[in-house]
Amino acid sequence: MPRAWVVPLSAPPASYTAAVERSLTGAGIAKSSSRIYRISLTTWGWMFAGEAAPTGRARRGAKPPIFPVAAIDDPVLPDVLAELAAARADEMDADTVNRELSIVRKALGWWQRQGWIEGDPTIGIERRPVPPDRTKALAENQIAALWRLDVALREKTFWKMLYESAARADEVLCLNVEDLYPQDKRGKITAKGGATEWIHLPSGTPSSCPPDRPPHPRPPVPHRLQGPGRDTDAGHVPGDRPGEALLPAGRGDLRGVHPVAGQPAGLAR
Repeated sequence: MPRAWVVPLSAPPASYTAAVERSLTGAGIAKSSSRIYRISLTTWGWMFAGEAAPTGRARRGAKPPIFPVAAIDDPVLPDVLAELAAARADEMDADTVNRELSIVRKALGWWQRQGWIEGDPTIGIERRPVPPDRTKALAENQIAALWRLDVALREKTFWKMLYESAARADEVLCLNVEDLYPQDKRGKITAKGGATEWIHLPSGTPSSCPPDRPPHPRPPVPHRLQGPGRDTDAGHVPGDRPGEALLPAGRGDLRGVHPVAGQPAGLAR
């Protein structure tokens, strides 16, 4: 039977590395995800070249091999990849291996649609089973002890928002003071793709603070200029401030415990 000719939509890039960069800009990958995609595709670049990807300290400063993207269609590559992928799966955790496999298959599909390659050498490589999460939630008395820990007010504010808003950690960490609307009990976040979403906060109640201290009418919170990791300045908080439901009284620090949003916290591993 006659076969259709695949006409490239654009000239194939000179190397696999260039193909990676083209896919990151042309396949609609969010900027926040580009770094993870580049790392995963670079890892697979070693394996596409028939080499084991370096791990640990050996990865630092290691330069990936240079080869044309058309080498992915080498008929002997699938068998080589199966062995390399199996060896890597024995060294890495299942989540990392499965994420890298999903990323490279997305890139391979995009390269196929561009007409740069014809096949997918990862066919036959299966995702690894992920061990079940056996994390147990903290009891109410443990949650109460959490708020009494001696940590910075900024960190405890984040914990309280995670616990009471049911928001994801990355959403809370991206909030700035100017994104909070305490009068409406909500905060504005930017989702993937630039869409605006809201996290909703419960109304302030005395239960949000220890029983021996009433809610502070206007609790001071550290001001972050842009996202986490910036210098804080609790003495110069502009505009709106979070409502009293967000802030427990006292100070503290917690190592290894993450209060799950809206539920008793689970122990982070």
